[in-house]
Amino acid sequence: MKIEEFTLFNVSTNGDGEKTPSTRLIPNALPERGNSYDVVESSTGVSTRYARFKKALEQETVPQWYVLRATYGREKKAYDYLVAKGVTAFYPTMNIVKVIKGKRKKVRISCLPNIFFAYGTEECIKTFVYDNVNLPFLRFYYEHIHSGNKIIKKPLIIPNSQIESFKIICSHVNMDIIIQSRLISNFQRGEKVKVVEGAFKGVEGNVARCMGQQRVGIIVGGVFTVATAYVPSSFLKRK
Repeated sequence: MKIEEFTLFNVSTNGDGEKTPSTRLIPNALPERGNSYDVVESSTGVSTRYARFKKALEQETVPQWYVLRATYGREKKAYDYLVAKGVTAFYPTMNIVKVIKGKRKKVRISCLPNIFFAYGTEECIKTFVYDNVNLPFLRFYYEHIHSGNKIIKKPLIIPNSQIESFKIICSHVNMDIIIQSRLISNFQRGEKVKVVEGAFKGVEGNVARCMGQQRVGIIVGGVFTVATAYVPSSFLKRK
């Protein structure tokens, strides 16, 4: 398994020394608009501004996968708290061997330090993010979207298909998989495929050659990259 600097990139620090997140723009972010008037769809009579408002409202009321960040390595504590409250969450981990007091011990660590994923409506997840009594160290991981002259800060949402593929890949940490805290451009250009056979069956992503092997990779939320070990072409189906 290849892991490169689990700390997510584009992290800035605010005045009190606590790291605050920011992500690079995802390809399908809201486009910049040079004008302020509404464009009306002739076939429906609905303005694009209303369509964007409706979409934003749906995102707040429909369950989604949100990226959450806990400061100072307390993501496991936050994950356990949310799960105990009935929230569906995903905390990718792996086992490593450490020498402690001269003895080799197997220790479970986070694949993405400070990060885990929670499923629910935005309003539901907000109740935990803004719980300064029990979870003062928990925050949303935000994306910053340019819209005209404004920058809109929104909680980063991960498509369910990416989470499911991420889970499959992480279940094989003993194999030559890749988890990197940056975008691997090969997987942005690769053909979209689905793995239909083998250990990584069910993974959907882009196929590309990386580190000497043909792999299927996913750029999760436009933030970091996870990729399978070698997958033969006969195990792939074009999407």
